[in-house]
Amino acid sequence: MRIIDRERQASELWRPGVRTRMHVSALTGSAQLCVFEQWCDPGRGAPTHLHAVEEVLSVLEGEAEMWIGEEQGRLTAGQSLLVPAGRKHGFRNCGEGILHVQATLAAPIFEASFDDTSELSRRWVP
Repeated sequence: MRIIDRERQASELWRPGVRTRMHVSALTGSAQLCVFEQWCDPGRGAPTHLHAVEEVLSVLEGEAEMWIGEEQGRLTAGQSLLVPAGRKHGFRNCGEGILHVQATLAAPIFEASFDDTSELSRRWVP
């Protein structure tokens, strides 16, 4: 049995105004999931991107504007967005405090294609 203590996982500055802490990935022995948290300053978040797998974005604290393609919505604590595989999506903190989100992807390695770069982003690769 493998127990992962979230508080012992290191956090990192992913982009200006966005801190990330990985919990579950190929680095922790996962074969099918990647789970991480992000804390976003007001106006900050994840720019438009896509993954080859499904993702669930859950708001733990704060208020987020999230989008899939042309559809947009505001989510608050306790709400989640199911993002289908291959769909462009993103989010930003539209509140005044910190936005705390948890992302769960159906793959053990984070891979994403962002609209603001031509490179494939790969993270938490063993």
